[in-house]
Amino acid sequence: HLATSLPLPSERDHLRPRIDLIVFMIDIKSKYSFKNIETSLAHVDASFFLGKVCFLVTGVGRVNNCSIEMNAIYKLREVYHSPVLFCELELEGIRVATAKRLLRILQICAGHVPGISALFFGTLMRKYADD
Repeated sequence: HLATSLPLPSERDHLRPRIDLIVFMIDIKSKYSFKNIETSLAHVDASFFLGKVCFLVTGVGRVNNCSIEMNAIYKLREVYHSPVLFCELELEGIRVATAKRLLRILQICAGHVPGISALFFGTLMRKYADD
């Protein structure tokens, strides 16, 4: 399910499936994209930041066209203790690899990978991001 911002409309709460992972997409070329994420983050329950939120930053292939400082992206990672994935959606190989990576993260967050919890996985992702 896709949403352009949060909160989600409450009139469909009874039809909404369980949310296992929230992926915030940030277009590095758009300050509006980043502002929308910042506003939406206030509507996410704190328990989701325990391994069930990640940030997907797109447009990283054109660093000279960035409207968002990379430090702001890294600050999101630190403040919300959530991993950041970088990708260039215009390149098919990277797009496919990113989709597979997100699918694997979703499988873990949904509890379909025995022995790995969303919290453990989120901690592991943060450790590798710091290295």
